[in-house]
Amino acid sequence: MIREEPGRVVVERVDLGATDADVLAVVRDVHRAGIDVPFGWPAPFVDYICAQATGQVIAPPSTDPAWRRSMAQRTTDLHVRSRTGLIPLSVSTDRIAYPALRWAALESRLLDAGIDVPRDGSGRACEVYPAAALARWGLPHRGYKGSKNATHRHNLVTHLQWLEWLGHDSMCRADDNVLDAVVAALVAREVDLGSCEPAPPELVSVVAREGWVWLPPDTPTPPVAHR
Repeated sequence: MIREEPGRVVVERVDLGATDADVLAVVRDVHRAGIDVPFGWPAPFVDYICAQATGQVIAPPSTDPAWRRSMAQRTTDLHVRSRTGLIPLSVSTDRIAYPALRWAALESRLLDAGIDVPRDGSGRACEVYPAAALARWGLPHRGYKGSKNATHRHNLVTHLQWLEWLGHDSMCRADDNVLDAVVAALVAREVDLGSCEPAPPELVSVVAREGWVWLPPDTPTPPVAHR
């Protein structure tokens, strides 16, 4: 978690191995949470799977790469690729589906509790992609994952020394998941400040189903001395 004070952005708290209850509590307590998980699945994929489950599939003319891409990539994934050159993991064909399933359950619990979490990110939670955020900021965004890449994480944290770490930088150097969580919180801050890219109006209906990855500006917005 981060908080903003006059002239500084403070890394207030970091956790590893959060339970469902921990995640729900954070989303309830913060103004906006950055979630590094797909909020939905490609609409054509969902429709196809529902039809297949009931034996009502209409076979496509071809299962060529374009058709398979429509099953694997959401509209926002294609947008991220066009803006950053990065290809997000496919929520319908890759292991990112596991945390997405978890978030889908948490989304339901939050909605039941009356907490607004629309998939377009306009509510309490917004979908983020830390690697894409780092790329937008001109920072190293590859090769910092895993225990063998601690040196790369160390260098990356050094680039973020404008933050007030309160000693939490050591956890970010030790574990890439913690570092991603801090970057996710920074992107959520940018969403709050109105500096991220919202979904264009013509995509409102599809984004409401699939989710939208919020990309930050080219440089992080510096804290202001006084508001």
